[in-house]
Amino acid sequence: MYPSLQLKLDRFEELEQMLQEPDVLSNPTKSVEVQREYGGLRKIAESVRNFIKLEQDFAAATEFLNEATDDETREYAQAEVNELTAKMAGHQTELEDMVTAGDSISRGGLIMEIRAGTGGDEAALFAGNLFGMYSTYIASRGWAMELMEITEGEMGGYKEIVFSVTGEGAFHRLQFESGGHRVQRVPATESQGRIHTSAATVAVLPEATEVEINIKDEDLRIDTMRAGGPGGQKVNKTESAVRITHIPSGLVVKCQDEKSQHKNKASAMRVLRSRLYELTRSREQAARATVRRTLIGSGDRSERIRTYNFPQARVTDHRIGFTIYKLDAFMAGEIDEMIEALVEFDRQERLKMVHE
Repeated sequence: MYPSLQLKLDRFEELEQMLQEPDVLSNPTKSVEVQREYGGLRKIAESVRNFIKLEQDFAAATEFLNEATDDETREYAQAEVNELTAKMAGHQTELEDMVTAGDSISRGGLIMEIRAGTGGDEAALFAGNLFGMYSTYIASRGWAMELMEITEGEMGGYKEIVFSVTGEGAFHRLQFESGGHRVQRVPATESQGRIHTSAATVAVLPEATEVEINIKDEDLRIDTMRAGGPGGQKVNKTESAVRITHIPSGLVVKCQDEKSQHKNKASAMRVLRSRLYELTRSREQAARATVRRTLIGSGDRSERIRTYNFPQARVTDHRIGFTIYKLDAFMAGEIDEMIEALVEFDRQERLKMVHE
């Protein structure tokens, strides 16, 4: 049994108990947070419990075989031992996959931020295309999505859009989307038919719990203001927009999508907590990268990870040298082939580290 998986089972059982406690059940915010973490650990906990049960059954079957006094009983016991050995081998592989996936496999929640980069209006339109691509994919997986912050572009698309995603395996599959996304195409406003290059950045932040990131009230400066849309549209007459500054790190988060100041503050705190967690996580990834440079990027937003070339109908991920010549389908949310390639590449690299 891998120690890291045993720790996850222990935490799952602790959460099981918490979900029966009156102070958790009476607190909706706490209850949702516990349930989110509980749901993320469920698959691992069930697999570990199944393997422990198989080990117990194998020990009992082996003892029965050793105590058998006639051929018929020995034959029956040996068949049971053989069957359990095969099952344990299969479960061992499953557990190994969970270990190599690290914490990502037990995290269901994430916050994704898409921002227009260089390229002006065309970059904002591309950011909008990326949001459409991801939102279609998220819906196809049955995950839940919640918009948290939107700044629209002047000609359409988004200068910035922030949203949360919740569902089993969501972070595990989307974690490698962080980085710079470059598009090469002829903009609709281009009369000469020239190809332009623009960019957008994507950040995928694992949603952190209060247990993982404890933020002190005295470390925060909270400002409220009126929410407003582009060109002065959608102006809110009440001060519902919230800007939170985390003084020690200098991180600033603003949320204005909800009409309620309370909801905007709660959303901003979720984003802030996840960004602080990502700061810690990125430092750890950088430390690992000095040991093995072939691990898929650091998730640094300045790192160009992918090019979308419309004239050649191809999308290329530069980290693993993988190209797909079905760009229209890809932009329509059919991104599983790329995601599978990234997840498998990362798995193989982690296996090398486990066995070194």
